[in-house]
Amino acid sequence: MSDYFIHESAYVDDNVEIGKGTKVWHFSHIQSGSKIGKNCVFGQNVNVGNNVTIGNFCKVQNNVSIYEGVELEDYVFCGPSMVFTNISEPRVEFPQRGTEFYLKTIVKYGASIGANATIVCGHDVGRFAFIAAGAVVVKDVPDYALMAGVPAKRIGWMSRHGAKLPAPDAEGISVCPKSGWKYKEKEPGVLSCLDWPEDKPVA
Repeated sequence: MSDYFIHESAYVDDNVEIGKGTKVWHFSHIQSGSKIGKNCVFGQNVNVGNNVTIGNFCKVQNNVSIYEGVELEDYVFCGPSMVFTNISEPRVEFPQRGTEFYLKTIVKYGASIGANATIVCGHDVGRFAFIAAGAVVVKDVPDYALMAGVPAKRIGWMSRHGAKLPAPDAEGISVCPKSGWKYKEKEPGVLSCLDWPEDKPVA
């Protein structure tokens, strides 16, 4: 008996790695060569493309396709019907098939992508960044950035716990209203948490 769950309506191709505790729900498809970590959840009608790597504790909501060239690190959230791409200039008449044509996109540790947002390929989403619903990302996203609009622009900062950070005090420190942890821009446009190592899980 496997230590992960695959719904009877889902398809998992050969040569796939799936971690302990992961759940793949209705009508989803995990394609060959993909590697999925532990304790992930894939909702209804999710497609994971060939050779995609997904970390641990990720949650992918309904109607999301994660194409080859996209990588999710640990604790990434993909909201319903958000969109990834992997070719910047597609043409049906002149197809571009194969890894050499795909632009790399990495969604880093702890990032959240809202419903119906689009991540244009070749742009990374930083750690703990928060992409608002419907936003269209066309450039790299800094760690902790709150991005909204078309094209997406940074409209603030989000804490690791998922709260919008207030304006900094006289010492340049913003305090998360959920956790009390402190954050500071150590240089313009580069936010850091002062109370916890950036790459260390809380749990």
